[in-house]
Amino acid sequence: MIQSDWGDWLPRAIEHAAPEGVAVWYLGCNGFVLKGSEGTTIYIDPYLGLGDPPRTVRMIPVPFSPEDVAEADAVLATHEHTDHVHGPSQAPILENTGARFMAPDDSLEVAREDESWTDEWDVSDEQFEEVSEGDTVEIGEFTVHVEEANDPDATHPVSYVIEHDAGTVFHGGDTKPSDDFVRIGKEYEIDLGILAFGTVGMIPDKRTREPKRTRWYNDENQIVEAAATLGFDRLLPTHWDMWRGLTSDPTVLYHHAKSFAYPRDLEIVEIGDRVDL
Repeated sequence: MIQSDWGDWLPRAIEHAAPEGVAVWYLGCNGFVLKGSEGTTIYIDPYLGLGDPPRTVRMIPVPFSPEDVAEADAVLATHEHTDHVHGPSQAPILENTGARFMAPDDSLEVAREDESWTDEWDVSDEQFEEVSEGDTVEIGEFTVHVEEANDPDATHPVSYVIEHDAGTVFHGGDTKPSDDFVRIGKEYEIDLGILAFGTVGMIPDKRTREPKRTRWYNDENQIVEAAATLGFDRLLPTHWDMWRGLTSDPTVLYHHAKSFAYPRDLEIVEIGDRVDL
């Protein structure tokens, strides 16, 4: 059972919030909660684990225990990596709320086969919903479009474009720049764009445990390239806070983005912060 460093104040704050448009909370790593004016609540990539020390060492608090989440309509996963699909973090949310778990095929395989969510928790297979590029799904007041992502370390990554009357959010998972972003940027007017950002570091190899030069996320130039191509009004960098050896300072992006038309603004947030559309 996952124990939070913060108690239950964050899920209670989300439940009690009554946004006029859309409220977005950053959960650290690449996790988010979106809540609309009608109360629809979507979790994206919530991860509450500690990593796999000493290879991956969590550098930020665990913001809540998943058992404390009482309201959720859906949990979305961008790809199959542990910090995006994680039974102990996500299955209790499905168990408590009856939420749908929407994910591409390889992510669902982790939930069904590798981690046996339906055996370990009171989760039914009917709660699993496979999505793929080109799909459009209605979740309460939100319309979710499943789009391409470019994450060479994942087997089947996707990104999500989430539309609401108040604005549009793009969550790219761990994507890097992609030729597909030219089309996506023309097709949608993206108010808030979420992209992973971090440094290159020496991380123990998964098999040999020998230190290996590792790049998992966008560097300063890549994240601005992707944001510019997608035409973000506001860029919100993520993942820079999470793993020892790969953390970075997102404020440096002000200098890298300064001469580009997009993103128009940088939204620098820390774990637990809320921004609004």
